[in-house]
Amino acid sequence: MKFILTLLMCSIVDGKTTCLPPFQSEVEYKDAYDCMLDGYSEAYNKIISLGREDVNKYKIYIKFGCNENQSNKTTVSSIEIR
Repeated sequence: MKFILTLLMCSIVDGKTTCLPPFQSEVEYKDAYDCMLDGYSEAYNKIISLGREDVNKYKIYIKFGCNENQSNKTTVSSIEIR
């Protein structure tokens, strides 16, 4: 089973939360563990690159998740037994 990392960057301005469209990594991870480690690393690096001033000014935060890659799964149709 392969996993895909999805990151969501949001900010809170004047009490209103606004999020950018989710970013989905092109990397496919062999398991949830590797995906989660990379998720923390990617979020950390993005916050660093944005800088203290903008993160504090716009109250930026990043959420992420690791989900199974559904694109490679095959669908099994149900069979009616009589």
